[in-house]
Amino acid sequence: MSGHSKWATIKRKKAANDSKRGKLFAKLIRQIEISAREGGGDIGGNATLAAAVAKARASAVPMDNIERAIARATGSADTTNYEEIWYEGYAPGGVALMVQVLTDNRNRAASEVRSAFARNNGNLGEPGSVGYLFARKGYIEVLGSEDDVMLAALDAGAEDVRAGEGVVEVVTAPTDLVAVQRALEQGGFKVEVAELTQEPKTGVAVDSTTAGKVLRLVEALEDLDDVQMVYANYEIPDEVLSSLAG
Repeated sequence: MSGHSKWATIKRKKAANDSKRGKLFAKLIRQIEISAREGGGDIGGNATLAAAVAKARASAVPMDNIERAIARATGSADTTNYEEIWYEGYAPGGVALMVQVLTDNRNRAASEVRSAFARNNGNLGEPGSVGYLFARKGYIEVLGSEDDVMLAALDAGAEDVRAGEGVVEVVTAPTDLVAVQRALEQGGFKVEVAELTQEPKTGVAVDSTTAGKVLRLVEALEDLDDVQMVYANYEIPDEVLSSLAG
């Protein structure tokens, strides 16, 4: 499992007591709104929306908030016109970053992302400069025996199953995410996370010093209101992760 996946898992576990919980909720609701507006409000027929809702529920976003977001996006009432933009670049150590932005102000988003890269020793690249290093995938974290999860997941159409940080990780094609998630739940497994992600095709090993620099840039980007998610292809030493989790 990549260091990025491990760090993302740690952050989810810490989120319940994080002072930024309100900002996290706002970002998750924004993702739900744009997914519903682009693909419709039927979770059963909109895999992107289903993944966004599952991610929000995993972060304890109230169902009432989720339903209101879908209603706003699919109703006649005026809603904020968000657009999705992807920024690509490099962190210290040659670590590739893909930054997902949902914004109602392209100029503001570009300025803030560029500033975060510049202030944290990163380099903002041109579109396509690192995108080829990632693949769009469905990602599921499941509690249970790795062997049992593997049998159920592969039978449901998953592409890969691997041991994670206290969970079993399941990787799917984007269009198969919801079907595999439902098959696992129907098989009696507890799904902790189900979301669409950018899976690194290769990892970049970093030492403790570089890992700290990479994480500072990633956190600076994630702290921006318009940034939804930052994907990176680094491998963080376990001892660094242990200190961060404390």
